[in-house]
Amino acid sequence: MDKTIAGATIQVNEEGYLTEFAQWNKEIGTELAQEASIAMTPRHWEVINYLQQEFKNESPLSIRKIGKSGVVVIKEFYQLFPKAPLKTATKI
Repeated sequence: MDKTIAGATIQVNEEGYLTEFAQWNKEIGTELAQEASIAMTPRHWEVINYLQQEFKNESPLSIRKIGKSGVVVIKEFYQLFPKAPLKTATKI
């Protein structure tokens, strides 16, 4: 289904995830974060960049894997994305 955000129409599935990664940009990510009540900081973007790289590499993601990545420890991950961190961060 279509969703208009940051002045662009994007395709999302029923859960709100982008279905076409090429449609993503930082402005869309920022607005998606705002919808989740998250004010993005450089630290948030470091985590998002890591998640995107893992997605591009087709690597499965889990909280445990992210915690062992060296990018962010699990406690901080929950602080950055308090409500369902993996789900929220991957949506952004």
